[in-house]
Amino acid sequence: MLRIAVPNKGSLSGPAAEMLHEAGYQQRRESKELRIVDPENDVEFFYLRPRDIAIYVSSGQLDIGITGRDLLIDSGANAEEILPLGFARSTFRYATKPGTANGVEDLNGMTVATSYEGIVAKHLADNGIDASVVHLDGAVETAIELGVAEVIADVVETGTSLRNAGLAVIGEPIMKSEAVVIRRTGTDGEEPKVQQFLRRLQGVLVARTYVMMDYDCRVEELEKAVALTPGLESPTVSPLHNEGWVAVRAMVPAKEAQRIMDDLYDIGARAILTTAIHACRL
Repeated sequence: MLRIAVPNKGSLSGPAAEMLHEAGYQQRRESKELRIVDPENDVEFFYLRPRDIAIYVSSGQLDIGITGRDLLIDSGANAEEILPLGFARSTFRYATKPGTANGVEDLNGMTVATSYEGIVAKHLADNGIDASVVHLDGAVETAIELGVAEVIADVVETGTSLRNAGLAVIGEPIMKSEAVVIRRTGTDGEEPKVQQFLRRLQGVLVARTYVMMDYDCRVEELEKAVALTPGLESPTVSPLHNEGWVAVRAMVPAKEAQRIMDDLYDIGARAILTTAIHACRL
């Protein structure tokens, strides 16, 4: 069986389980379950702390895992990213009191407090900065006020909590993270079961990104319509019973669907419909 690590809690857990369910895999019914077997798909799932997943995968005991890119890098584990999943996105930034520093180049000799010591230490080293890193669990905003550090490094979303603590972000982002599929570095990337798993998840990603659009248009307007809806390969075009009309079907980006419908209507297309895509293979 393919052995897969899945986050058991936190912001990664729910979206990961939802994506796996959409991909056709059984998922646990109770949060206390730490392991389930999906015999129909020949897969065994292990529900683990997100921070531990990269370590388990790098050990070779598990074939692949779903975790955050930040947690992968922070772990220093012998594992690599093979597919970004598009959820649990976050941005890591440095922050400090205004006037302390303007960017990473100003951090020489300073102390940085963070919950992600591995990420920060690597970023400082990559930029040739000689600074100390202090590891703190949980919120780190108070580290500066309490004199533990001059700078913090943390996930920044709206920046509200930083402003409330009298801090401001400095410099460019340290990194941008999201949920990713990982495997042990150097393992066979063409293993059939792994490739099937990746195709399923890629199918879910495409299905979430596109909708199917159907419409009728006059033959003389077909080229204009096709230019608006080129599809992935090319649209399907079928003649209608009424002479001079054709039916067109194509996949279009979901976020652009309403604009495309307006443009199609303006060139004379009618009976314009969109439907959700639940799964696909490209």
